[in-house]
Amino acid sequence: MVRKTSSGFFTSIHEDLPLHVSRGYDRMVQHSAYPSSYQSPSPQRSVAFSPENYTKPYLEFMTNNPTVFHAVSAFTTQLEKAGYEHLSERTQWKIKPGGKYYTKRNGSAFIAFAVGKDYKPGNGVAIVAGHIDALTAKVKPVPKLETKAGYVQLGVAPYAGGMNMTWWDRDLGIGGKVLVKTKDGHIEEKLVKLDWPIARIPTLAPHFGAAAQGPFNLETNMVPIIGLDNSDLTGKKPVSLNLPAGTFVSTQPEGLVRAIAGELGIEDYTSIVNWELELFDVQPAQLGGLNKEFIFAGRIDDKLCCFAAIEALLASSDEASSGIIKMVGCFDDEEIGSYLRQGARSNFMSSVIERICEASADYCGPNLINQTLANSFLVSSDVIHAVNPNFLGAYLENHSPRLNVGVSVSADPNGHMTTTAVSTALLSRIAEKCGSTLQIFQIRNDSRSGGTIGPMTSSKLGCRAIDCGIPQLSMHSIRATTGSLDPGLGVKLYKGFFDYFEEVDKEFA
Repeated sequence: MVRKTSSGFFTSIHEDLPLHVSRGYDRMVQHSAYPSSYQSPSPQRSVAFSPENYTKPYLEFMTNNPTVFHAVSAFTTQLEKAGYEHLSERTQWKIKPGGKYYTKRNGSAFIAFAVGKDYKPGNGVAIVAGHIDALTAKVKPVPKLETKAGYVQLGVAPYAGGMNMTWWDRDLGIGGKVLVKTKDGHIEEKLVKLDWPIARIPTLAPHFGAAAQGPFNLETNMVPIIGLDNSDLTGKKPVSLNLPAGTFVSTQPEGLVRAIAGELGIEDYTSIVNWELELFDVQPAQLGGLNKEFIFAGRIDDKLCCFAAIEALLASSDEASSGIIKMVGCFDDEEIGSYLRQGARSNFMSSVIERICEASADYCGPNLINQTLANSFLVSSDVIHAVNPNFLGAYLENHSPRLNVGVSVSADPNGHMTTTAVSTALLSRIAEKCGSTLQIFQIRNDSRSGGTIGPMTSSKLGCRAIDCGIPQLSMHSIRATTGSLDPGLGVKLYKGFFDYFEEVDKEFA
């Protein structure tokens, strides 16, 4: 459900948009896509590409899908509506030229691909890959805590750099995946989202002096409050659910069990056998700036690039680059190293490519697979630091991306990025053909570089690759900023990559 702000933002977004954005909405082709109110641009438009068409869809996607599980569900629902067939990893795959498919792992990662109608075994794969996970606070296995001074609290643990200083005094909802045992004994996965403020991590007022200045202990000083229980003073204890000992729900806060079960319509609390929940800032994604040039949202890293990649795949012409496979990979766990089976270090992407080869050829061995990978190209797409006007000295001169200009290539001399001269030249040629502007980012010699899935994925596959992404401010803050045109500018470049890769790649043969 899209939440309305006090100003009615989501009910009158068109009226509030600047001219350069609102005109694009008039050209939008309306059809259902993301749950529940998302309106996606038409997949293969004949009109000139308009980045502003993607501003409102991105805002709604970000507001409606706060957890990694909700994001994957929204993306795969959109893919199915566009004719993509789900392939289970546990079954035999049948693939044909012109077919469109996707597969999932853990409900938190997926790979989608479109096989060109003229595809031949051994031809390349044009890949755009990113990560869907974001910094957050995850509910502990046993999060029920003793009441302290009348406060009911929830045991949570930081995921990656979550629960940093930007998490203080924010309105936090909760959501994720719930495992429910049905009456016939099967285990079903259900998504849940309590998108109102159920939790808050309160600061200590500065009046308390040194204690309010930190450093702070993540285990003892940043425990969310979720309710009040003054029964130790009143003598009136709250009504208990009397949850049976030994059940999963008996280890969880009763108020949380009641709220989750109520949201999902579950009457038998003990049918909940486990869950994977996380906290999130409930403030909706919205436009900002005097002329609405900005997007303010949580979890921009890296749902922004994944959104652009999927929209580009759907917008790509079936007639363009029809001899290759167009693929998007969206992984989990990047923020903690990508080591799990749904992460980019796993065999997920390599196994998908191998299975495509096996299903497409009479015989598939290492020779054909390696030929396919040698003809392939990976665009590792993760958000990039936009230049911050208050800290210009932290950026390398001539390597400082701006908002609302275009995707930025990310370079690093020490292998933290997979960018090379060849891959940069190839993507620059594609940008030239599709009318995109490329920017460039590299850290200063006295700064520390972050990492992406690019080096690990390209080295595992052995394909050519580049690191690039959409610029944003305040990376790893609970609330970040990108440009209002940047989602669409990402779609424009990645669509160009899918449409022109086969043609441009011949120039580099």
